[in-house]
Amino acid sequence: MIYMFLADGFEEIEALATLDILRRGGVEVVTVGVGKTDILGAHNIKVSADINEDDIDINTFKGVILPGGLPGTTNLEKSQKVQETLDIANANGELICAICAAPSILGHKGFLKDKEAISFPGFEKELTGAKISDKRVVKDGNIITAVGAGASFEFGFKILETLKGKEVADNLKSAMKA
Repeated sequence: MIYMFLADGFEEIEALATLDILRRGGVEVVTVGVGKTDILGAHNIKVSADINEDDIDINTFKGVILPGGLPGTTNLEKSQKVQETLDIANANGELICAICAAPSILGHKGFLKDKEAISFPGFEKELTGAKISDKRVVKDGNIITAVGAGASFEFGFKILETLKGKEVADNLKSAMKA
């Protein structure tokens, strides 16, 4: 199971396009509301998360997804539960995915040291120790980062490919005409 954390001010397309692709591809993704279950996106779209952050089971997840957006990224970074979950994921080599401004959280934690990574333009200085990529989506080890909302489909398909294989991702791309 993969946890996708949602905090007020998240970038809706980054979360929902990725979530849709992964669920279509057969990945169990649970959306986790930070502080509550009804979360308001950056563009005033309300989303009801599957669970509240207090209800996560840190013993069963296999990865974490952090959509970007502001102030969503800031609100994610302030969450002790998000921080704890990221620490456990990183210590266990689980998949950690972040898009747009959210890779800055990984940079602040030192997770990107000597890894190729990308973020929304202007956030590169927050990717402490990273080798800044010119790709729209990049996977280095257990970490996938993406540039922003325009790369949401590519981000979702890269996560799907990592979890279910290239054939599954390619078949879904074809079916979706992506």
